[in-house]
Amino acid sequence: MAKHGKKYMAALAKVNIDEQYMPLDAMNLVKETSFTKFDSTIEVHMRMGLDPRQADQQVRDVVVLPNGLGKKVRVAVFAQGEGAAAARAAGADIVVDDDETFSKIQGGWLEFDVSIATPDLMGKVGRLGRILGPRGLMPNPKAGTVVPAADIAKAIIEAKAGRVEFRLDKTANIHVQVGKASFPVDKLMENFSALMEAVKKARPSGAKGIYIRRITLAATMGPGIKVEPNAAQNMQAVE
Repeated sequence: MAKHGKKYMAALAKVNIDEQYMPLDAMNLVKETSFTKFDSTIEVHMRMGLDPRQADQQVRDVVVLPNGLGKKVRVAVFAQGEGAAAARAAGADIVVDDDETFSKIQGGWLEFDVSIATPDLMGKVGRLGRILGPRGLMPNPKAGTVVPAADIAKAIIEAKAGRVEFRLDKTANIHVQVGKASFPVDKLMENFSALMEAVKKARPSGAKGIYIRRITLAATMGPGIKVEPNAAQNMQAVE
């Protein structure tokens, strides 16, 4: 078992590891047990009652968190002509409409957090799969990041405002950021509630039995705090 420092152990002492807390109590506790000198990220970890090997038990969707993530989101857009012009007008940080920038990304340059593409460029963007895929940066229609030129501005605005993709991983878990420890608890709860609503709506057709088995909240480097799953799925934005 890994050794933990004094700050972690002091934070852990405040948590009953056997208890499933009500959502608001858990969120207050996760803020209280955040001990890093920097502004910690608050994450939600969900253990799902799904089989990731089954095509009809996949979960992949997006949610726009009402209070964002508390960080600047750098957006790259793969578009040309009208789409590229719309992207620049909407505040895209990088517009990839030239071979030079495309080659830079192909070489491993990834100074952006979200990438959006128009359908006509996906054939070319597909060649970047080995670079973008492992980092979760590959544009995807299900994630709302492959859009026609007319919808580029909306996609950029949503990405910068706090649109977050969530997906089932190979171990049947979903991991999502919902804000920073410096956020007021009501803002974190609004984001948490929006996420839970989106996950419920994304329930796949092949799901059987218990959909969400366990929910844990944690701040960066902090201890995990268990949340009562039914309460989390039925909470209002602010309790």
